Order: sequence, then structure tokens, then C-alpha cells
Amino acid sequence: MKRAWAFSCILVLSAILSGCNKDGSKNAAPESGASASQAASQPEQAASGAPAASGAQAGSAPAVVTKAQLPGEAAETLRLIKAGGPFPFSEDGVVFRNSAGLLPQHPRGYYRAYTVRTPGAADRGLRRIVCGGSRKKISDCYYTEDYYVSFKRITE
Repeated sequence: MKRAWAFSCILVLSAILSGCNKDGSKNAAPESGASASQAASQPEQAASGAPAASGAQAGSAPAVVTKAQLPGEAAETLRLIKAGGPFPFSEDGVVFRNSAGLLPQHPRGYYRAYTVRTPGAADRGLRRIVCGGSRKKISDCYYTEDYYVSFKRITE
């Protein structure tokens, strides 16, 4: 009787756990250092190979945006990145995995993500800048306004 009860509990627990991760990495804790509450309130990066909102697909070059075309808050974030901080959020500067492959492939740790403030938002919002290179020498930056679904390469 005890074995049947234990087996039933294991089956129920397995069903619950597999249902929690039904959408792939959407519900997994992000490696970028975001808290569990942020992971639940914001979608994780799009699945690898999924088309981006800008029409770009994994492996194709992202669209381009000039610094002058960015919102003022993004320009401020770029200034903070180049100055090395301080950043308004503790999550700024954490490793961005590029698991969807929407940016050019580089070794893990190459990209770092930074928050772009969203006026009127009660939380960090959806806008980010992701930069590649080392903290001392930033080589390329990308802007996303839809929480890593699509990117635009930032040019002068």
C-alpha cells in the first residue's frame, strides 16, 4: 500500500513539474541574473530559430538604428555603459546568453545586457541594450524594445 501511494505521489509530482516547463525556457530561471519574479513577469528570450518581430531570423543580420534615432533613455544607457556605470539596476551588466541566436555568435560571456528605462513603467520594462566585448572595450551594441524578441544594431 505504501509503495502504491509513493508511486502515485511521484507521478503527480512529475506531471506538475513537467507542466511547469511546458513552454521550454520561458519559465526557466534566466541565467542573466534576473530575479524569479522578473522571469515570471517577462518572457524569456525567444526560442532559437524563431522569427523576430523585425522580420530577422536567427543567423541573419539585425536591422540598424543610429544613436540619434534611439529614445533619449537609450542614449543615457549607452553613456553609462561607456562610462562603466554606475547603473540604476543591479541586473545591469549581467551576461546575455544569446540563446535564440539573433545576434552574431560569440563565446559565452561576450554579450552583456543593460536596462533602458521606460517612462511610466513600474518595473524595468521591456527595453534593453546588449553590448559585446569586454567591460573595458565595448565593440558592438544592439537595442531591443521588445525584451530580446528582435534587435537593431546601433551605429554612429
